[in-house]
Amino acid sequence: MAALAEPAPVLSTAEPPVTAELVRRIVDLGLGDIPERAREVVRHCVLDWVAITLAGAREPLSRILRDEAIAEGGHAVATVIGHRGRISPRQAALVNAAASHALDFDDVNFALSGHPTVTVLPALLALAEARRIGGAQVQVAFVAGYETACRVGAMVNPSHYSRGFHSTATVGSLGAAAACAKLLALDPQQTAYALGIAATQAAGLKSMFGTMCKPLHAGKAAENGVLAATLAERGFTARADAIECPQGFAATLAEEMRPEAALAEPPGGFHVLANLFKYHAACYLTHAPIECAAAIREMPDFDLTNVRRIGLRLDSGASRVCNIAAPRNGLEAKFSLRLTAAFALAGIDTADLATYSETKATDPLLVSLRDKVEIEFVPNWPHTLAEMTVETTDGKRLAARHDSGVPATDLGRQRERLTTKFHSLAAPILSPGRAARLAEMALGFDRLGDIRPLLALCAADSSSA
Repeated sequence: MAALAEPAPVLSTAEPPVTAELVRRIVDLGLGDIPERAREVVRHCVLDWVAITLAGAREPLSRILRDEAIAEGGHAVATVIGHRGRISPRQAALVNAAASHALDFDDVNFALSGHPTVTVLPALLALAEARRIGGAQVQVAFVAGYETACRVGAMVNPSHYSRGFHSTATVGSLGAAAACAKLLALDPQQTAYALGIAATQAAGLKSMFGTMCKPLHAGKAAENGVLAATLAERGFTARADAIECPQGFAATLAEEMRPEAALAEPPGGFHVLANLFKYHAACYLTHAPIECAAAIREMPDFDLTNVRRIGLRLDSGASRVCNIAAPRNGLEAKFSLRLTAAFALAGIDTADLATYSETKATDPLLVSLRDKVEIEFVPNWPHTLAEMTVETTDGKRLAARHDSGVPATDLGRQRERLTTKFHSLAAPILSPGRAARLAEMALGFDRLGDIRPLLALCAADSSSA
C-alpha cells in the first residue's frame, strides 16, 4: 500500500492569530530585550526552584518517579536533583519538575493561574545539560516560556481553571514547549509546531489536588515541552495555530477565548515581573489567610484559649482549590484553609515542611481550632485578598486583612528572603559549603558558559540525610 501523503498544516482565520504572534515574540526575543529587573527576578526563580526541588526530591512521589525512570533506562545524561543518578532529558524534566511541585512551595503567577517556573525551568535545564548550553541562553529561553505560559493563561482563564483544568499542567505544557523551542533556536514554523505538539498533549485535573498527581502535572508539562520541541526539531508537524483554531486548545478547554488578554502588555512589559514567591509551604490561596492569622496572633488582646469563632472571607474560587475541611495527612493539610489558619493562629511555623504531617493534621487541639473557622466565599472577590475576624469568649473582635497578590518592590529584600529559604531547605541535603556555592551559582547562573556545573552541585553529596 502506498504511503499516505502528509497533509499540510491547516491555518485558521481567527483574528488576531494568537499562535503566530506568540511565535514571533518567542523567536524574536533577545537578551537585550529583557530589562535588568526582570533578569534579576529570573535569578530569584532559579534559586527558589533549586531549593524546593532539593527538598521535594525526598518525597515518596519523587522516589517513585525516579525509580520508574531508572527502571525504564535510556540515554543517561541529565541530572536528577538531590540524587547521584542520571537519566534521559525527558525523564529528568518529568522527575525534577514533579519534585519541585511536590511540596507546593513553588512560585505563582495569577496571569497563568498556576505555577510557571516548575514547568519551564526543569525542561530547560534538562535540555541545556544534554546540549551543553550556557546560562544566558537558558535565561532568555526561560523568559520566552514564562511569558508564553502567562499569555496563554490569560487567554483561557478564568473559565479554563473554573472548569477543573489545572493550568500548571495544561498551559504549563505550552510554556515549557516555547522555552525549549527557544533554547534549541527553532525557526518560526518549528516553534509553531512545537506549541501544537504541546497543546495536543496538555491535560491535568484539579480534582487531583491533595494527591501525588498534582506534582505529576508539573512533571508531565515539563516532559511535554521537551518532547514537543525535540520532535519539532526533527521535522514532526502539527497545526500551526493550535491555540486559537476551531477545536483547538482554547476552544476545547475554555468556555471563553480572550485573544486580547493574551496579547495585552503586562505592567513593565513582562509577566515575570509579577512573579510571586511562597514563604508558606501550602497552596498559595491559603497565604493571605495565614498572614491574617499571624497578624491577629500578634495583637495584644489575642489569647488562643479564648477563641470562640474565626470568620474568614475570601474569593469563592478558593472553595474548589484549597477547601479540604478535615485533612487527614500533610499533603491534604496544604489544601485546607481552615487548618492552615489554625496553624498560624497557634503560632506553628507554616514555612516548616514538618508542619504538614499527619500528626499535625489530626492533633486534637488544632482540629478543635480548625473547626472554629467559618468561611464566607464571596463571588467576584479579589482572589488573593482575605479578611479574618476572631471573636473571643469575652466579647472581643480582632480583625485583619491581607492581599498576597502584590509582587515585591524591593528585589534586594526578596533576594535575602529567598536565600534564607534556600538554606533552610538545602540544609538537610547538602553540606553548608556546598549549599553556599550552589546558592551563589544559582544567583549567577546566567554568567555560566555551560549549565552543567550548576546541576552538578544539585546532586546529593555525602552529607545527605
